[in-house]
Amino acid sequence: MNAIAAGAHQTGESGIFWVLAIVSVAAALGMIFMRKVVYSALLLAVVMLSLAVFYAVNEAPFLAFVQVIVYTGAVLMLFLFVIMVVGVSSTESMVETIRGQRVAAAIAGIGFGVLLILGIGDATLPTSAGLSKANSDGGNVMGLARLLFGNNANDGSDTANALRVSNNIQGYIFAFEVTSALLITAALGAMVLAHRERLKPKPTQRELSQARIKSGQVSPLPPPGTYARHNAVDMPALLPDGSVSELSVSPVIARRRSGSHDDLHGEGPESALRHGTATVKAVLEGQVEGQVEVEKTEPEASGASAEEEKK
Repeated sequence: MNAIAAGAHQTGESGIFWVLAIVSVAAALGMIFMRKVVYSALLLAVVMLSLAVFYAVNEAPFLAFVQVIVYTGAVLMLFLFVIMVVGVSSTESMVETIRGQRVAAAIAGIGFGVLLILGIGDATLPTSAGLSKANSDGGNVMGLARLLFGNNANDGSDTANALRVSNNIQGYIFAFEVTSALLITAALGAMVLAHRERLKPKPTQRELSQARIKSGQVSPLPPPGTYARHNAVDMPALLPDGSVSELSVSPVIARRRSGSHDDLHGEGPESALRHGTATVKAVLEGQVEGQVEVEKTEPEASGASAEEEKK
């Protein structure tokens, strides 16, 4: 009977492994080859959840919970939050265009059904030794501590200490500390890369108020995006009369939308605004063919603004 139970357990564990292995590898490949970053992030979540199930099957509940809570629940959700805040482009279709999604959903449903059946069958049968011996003295967390810190992880247990000394477990203290320093260095490097030096001092609230009054636009500009058409950040807003407000789109986004990636930091705010307004108009009319047309519209806008100032 014990042999039969052990064989059934091994069969269930093998079935879980092969189902999740196929799912995780397919999700990893899809994460690499997907064109939309949101889909890549969701497939990365599938990979992380599969790893968590692998840890749980191998009787490492602490690693499984850390994988779900820290990586999937915190880090990956932060990625998705940033992606959704940045927004999408108006060139992306709002209609679902994934081919064969029903077939993929059916295959995934069958796979998870098999996984559920194997899990229930595994829970009703006697379990094998697994990591029971390693986790018998202090649990999974203390077992990891002994493996990482070796003889230095003295928890007061004579049995564990004797086993540790007899096996000559030295631990991975140096590698652990180097990994911690590497993560801190990566965080500092991200901060340095994200930091941008200002070409001029940051304007005060008083200066901003004075600039608004001088420009004749005291209230804030309308936000981008029209809810009836699209939620993209490069889609101009609609005014109450139904007309399009070109000023609702950032000049930087407008120039990127037209195919120009020049730096706007060297331009003045008025020049950048004129340039961006002209580009948005051209985009809406479907006449953007490159930077040449945008450069042609800029002198006209400059001449018109000069005539208005004279009046």
